[in-house]
Amino acid sequence: MGHLVIFSAPSGSGKSTIVNYLLLQNLNLQFSISATSRLPRGEEKHGVEYYFHTPEEFRQKITNGEFLEYEEVYTDKFYGTLKAEVERIINSGGNVIFDVDVVGGCNIKKYYGDRALSVFIQPPSVEELRSRLIARGTDSLEVIESRVEKAEYELTFAPQFDVIIMNNDLDTAKAEALKIVSDFLAE
Repeated sequence: MGHLVIFSAPSGSGKSTIVNYLLLQNLNLQFSISATSRLPRGEEKHGVEYYFHTPEEFRQKITNGEFLEYEEVYTDKFYGTLKAEVERIINSGGNVIFDVDVVGGCNIKKYYGDRALSVFIQPPSVEELRSRLIARGTDSLEVIESRVEKAEYELTFAPQFDVIIMNNDLDTAKAEALKIVSDFLAE
């Protein structure tokens, strides 16, 4: 039976970079593609970056109990993890890796219990997080401040995770994540 590895963190903590690094290692990890009700951006394709659904289709899947977790981030803007996506990966003999928000991470861990390892990537400080988001250059200051405010709330969830990795230095955090995940998959 496949293992599940959940990565959660506030935006700008380095979570996606660490997950992408782990996917390149020889760990038989497959990325769990999330579902969303937002429209594709740029070159995004259904079943590659996301499973794209209309808000009505998303609501129907919620009613049918097809999600492990989901959230309505803004009106009619849903994100979630389909049970079928996890089953697809496990049935193909792979281990599943998730890159999800903290509430989603807690919900997936509750659902799978000891079959899942939940990892929280913690930034060194809220100030450092703000600096990283500004350095990205992708968001307005208003959006950055709202992300920082959300991050302060998300940091309160850290104790609910199996492991907390402090990302002071990206290479150190990657190495720590590799060891933790490798050890878990070897169990």
